[in-house]
Amino acid sequence: MPERVAIVGVGHSDIRSITPGVSYKELMFEAATRAYEDAGVNPRRDVDSFISVSEDFWEGTSIFDEYVPDQLGGALRPVHTVTGDGIQALGCAAMLIRTGRARIVAVEGHSKHSDMRTPYHIQEFAFDPIFNRPLGAHPHYLAGLEMNRYLFETGTTREQCAMVVRKNRSCAISNPRAVYGARLSVEDVLASPPAFYPLTELDIARPADGCFVMVVAAESVAGDLAGEPVWIAGYGWCTETPSLESREWGEAVYARLAAQQAYRMAGITDPFRDLDFAEVDDSFSYKELQHLEALRVCRPGEAADMLEDGVTGPDGDFPVNVSGGSLGVGHLLEATGLHRVYEVVLQLRGQAGSSQLAGVERGLAQSWRNLPTTTGCVIILEKG
Repeated sequence: MPERVAIVGVGHSDIRSITPGVSYKELMFEAATRAYEDAGVNPRRDVDSFISVSEDFWEGTSIFDEYVPDQLGGALRPVHTVTGDGIQALGCAAMLIRTGRARIVAVEGHSKHSDMRTPYHIQEFAFDPIFNRPLGAHPHYLAGLEMNRYLFETGTTREQCAMVVRKNRSCAISNPRAVYGARLSVEDVLASPPAFYPLTELDIARPADGCFVMVVAAESVAGDLAGEPVWIAGYGWCTETPSLESREWGEAVYARLAAQQAYRMAGITDPFRDLDFAEVDDSFSYKELQHLEALRVCRPGEAADMLEDGVTGPDGDFPVNVSGGSLGVGHLLEATGLHRVYEVVLQLRGQAGSSQLAGVERGLAQSWRNLPTTTGCVIILEKG
């Protein structure tokens, strides 16, 4: 029987909208130092393998894992890159441990979004080079089209999507890691400048710089480390069709399929009853609602009603994004999934400060790799 796997150490750098005086290496060193101290490990002595989550196009450098060992304490040690979201890297770390290849693994993800002059041109490279990329359109037009279809199919309204922004930006005020905390009304969101119909500027998560590092360990050694373990009960990820012409526009199929894998591994049959809270992707306001439905927390079209009834608020029966999500904290590129996991870990440890939820035992983190992909990840974490 493979060993259970736990997250035993977490650390982060300061998260800012722009970090002109700090390099990505300094962000990584700050986060790694905190994670190793939290876990009580020496990276040179105790960590068997290192994983960096990065995409060469974001970094502007080929084979980016060549540039991460020094600041992670992984020089002359096994290091590899996961070109995807941070939750995928945690899944890879768990598999290294469960197959006996490692006992302790360090996982790193970061964003230096402010260093990129034209980030949306980079996103265009993910579009089909024959049919879609030659259009030369801003990638966010795709979110506008998808939101329009989602609203049409479910009966959700723009006002209800604006309520997601209001909730998450308000929750972010209590989060010291959040960049974009604010008290907004639904009217403020609807009246903000139009972006890509029906999206307004406030419906879109703004970018941020920052780094997260996590130490993952086998059960056989977790008890000897300083960090309080939070156990990985299940995980899954899925990449659905890359084609705009063949995808489902009203449903997040990738999230549904990834969740099926994670639920099966964790033994979850009723997500609303078996989970206590969730941190889900809200890169765009409608995405929080669409993802909750794909995760089977509710039926299609019901997420907005749950929001209006206060069910997904901080004091509700199923709190969602009490950290502020990406709308409140900022979007952290490939580190976005690690940020969601970090917030779940703090909640389960009882270390979330003024955002702490009462009596939580099991939480979910879900991420999406953003436009134009259909790649999504889900991980289930639990105490004890």
